Amino acid sequence: MRSALRLLLQIFAYAAMAALLGYFATLPPYQYGDTERTTIKLSISHATNRIEPCVPLTQEEIAELAANMRRTEACERERLPLTVELDVDGENVVSLIQAPSGVWNDGPASIYERFDVSSGRHTVSVRMRDTARIEGWDYEKTETVDLAPGRYFSVTFKAETGGFKFR
Repeated sequence: MRSALRLLLQIFAYAAMAALLGYFATLPPYQYGDTERTTIKLSISHATNRIEPCVPLTQEEIAELAANMRRTEACERERLPLTVELDVDGENVVSLIQAPSGVWNDGPASIYERFDVSSGRHTVSVRMRDTARIEGWDYEKTETVDLAPGRYFSVTFKAETGGFKFR
C-alpha cells in the first residue's frame, strides 16, 4: 500500500513538472520586437590602421633578433580609433568614435547599435574611417531598401569582402 501511494505521488510530481515546463515553453508568448517597425542593427568589429607606420628592418637588425622573433618590419602596437556614421533618409542616427580594444589599444574596435525605424522604403547610408585622414571616408555605402515590419535589417562590415554589407 505504501509503495502504491509513493508511486502515485511520484507520477503526480512528474506530471506537474511536465505541465509547468509545457506552460513556460509556450506561454507567455515572446515578442522579438515591435511588429509595426523595423529594427536596424549595426555590427562592426574592425582593426584600424596603426598610429605609426611599420618600419622596415635592415638585414643586420633582423640577424640580431632571436630566430623565432625574426620579422621584416617593426610595428608599434597602438591603433587609431574607428569613426562610423549611419544615416537613414538623410538623418544621422549613429555617429560614433570607438577606441580599439586591448590593454595597449592594439585590438579591433567593436560597435554594436540597434534602433527601430518605421517600415517601408528608406535610404540607408553608412560611412567609416579607419585611417588617420581628417576629412572624407575610407568606406561608404548608400542603398535604398524596403524594410518589412517586424523584421531585422543588419549592417555589417568586412574589409576582406569589399566593405559594408546590408541584409
